[in-house]
Amino acid sequence: MLDAVLERLTRLHPKVIDLSLDRMNRLLADLGHPQDHLPPVVHVAGTNGKGSTVATLTALFQAAGLRVHAYTSPHLVRFAERIRVAGALVSDADLTRLLCDVENFNAGQAITFFESTTAAALLAFAREPADVCVLETGLGGRLDATNVVRRPVVTVLSTVAYDHQDYLGTSLTEIATEKAHILRSGVPAVVARQPPEAMAAIVAHATTVGALLWRCGVEWDFRETAEGIVVRAPGLNLTAPHPVLLGAHQVENAALALVAAHASGALRMTDALAAQALPQVVWPGRLQCLKAGDLVERLGRELWVDGGHNPSAGEALASVLAGWAAEQPLDMILGMQTTKDPAGYVRAIAPYVRTLHVVPVVSAPAPFAASDLAKAARKGGIRDVVAHDDWQKALAAEAGTDGRVLISGSLYLVGEVLAANRIGVPT
Repeated sequence: MLDAVLERLTRLHPKVIDLSLDRMNRLLADLGHPQDHLPPVVHVAGTNGKGSTVATLTALFQAAGLRVHAYTSPHLVRFAERIRVAGALVSDADLTRLLCDVENFNAGQAITFFESTTAAALLAFAREPADVCVLETGLGGRLDATNVVRRPVVTVLSTVAYDHQDYLGTSLTEIATEKAHILRSGVPAVVARQPPEAMAAIVAHATTVGALLWRCGVEWDFRETAEGIVVRAPGLNLTAPHPVLLGAHQVENAALALVAAHASGALRMTDALAAQALPQVVWPGRLQCLKAGDLVERLGRELWVDGGHNPSAGEALASVLAGWAAEQPLDMILGMQTTKDPAGYVRAIAPYVRTLHVVPVVSAPAPFAASDLAKAARKGGIRDVVAHDDWQKALAAEAGTDGRVLISGSLYLVGEVLAANRIGVPT
């Protein structure tokens, strides 16, 4: 039943992406404006790190004893991963009822799949009491389906980088401006460290709307120490442990979440709360080590997955791979969509990869053919590239040898791997 209604909703608009708020506002009005009946909202946008920031915010609020709604995208294995109601994944039965409500009120009118499912999430969050609601944008900000909340308690911008240029603009100024449209007058806007061009655009829009800027490096800052993270912000002087999520970029994501949670006013941020919450953060599919499961047993090697898929994500990954290089060899399996820049992604990680296997991602809307991806990967600086028509064949080719294996380049690919492995699936 759930799969059937999800499939029907995909047929209501000829495009997967069609950025507009007109359809969303019309549907929400018919549903009784659920976006106006939510708990206090934390709204998160950005290019890289927004999902990790949402996961850390959720852990912080829950550690403080709060009931937390959370909306993220995309999912890895099950659609229900996108919607957490009061801390728990929405059940298939409840999700089916919500989607049917949306379908019935929409009455066959044109609307995108993301708009329909976002409306279902807002409906779920309006119906169930909670203390705070964390919303992650899907694409951009200005015309994103989540940008219907009139007055969040805090807005958050993670790092802005090049991605989705077909929809958001070809310059960092344009992309950052689109994302900055979640900012609201008189509402704290906690902003991660940004490229100068992006920060200038964010500041310009914040000034126009009258948002209260909290910029990394200006109003707040952090530094990493041997013991953890030291964070300074207005009214906050905090020492927190290192995040469990790997990579230098995750230190900044954790700091961003700590400051945003503090700025929300929903909790009293303390060293003890941070120490309790940060070890509990779970964000599957992002530099995740699969410690057990069907694929791990078959491979006989250390197996990792990561959904990063743009050049800045490749740079963040490279900072981890540089440390791995001294320990043991790394072989990678890569699948990407044609909307991405594989040469740009590969360029940063090329020095640390022994063999790269390229594969199509059959579940993705616009997968690269393996032969085309191989050409792009060689352009990015990796010489030993092997093309396969299936990632399972690529994995089998690496069974029983030495070193680590990392499967990356697409959250769709990571979802296929997690489903096949059976262990490591989000719960």
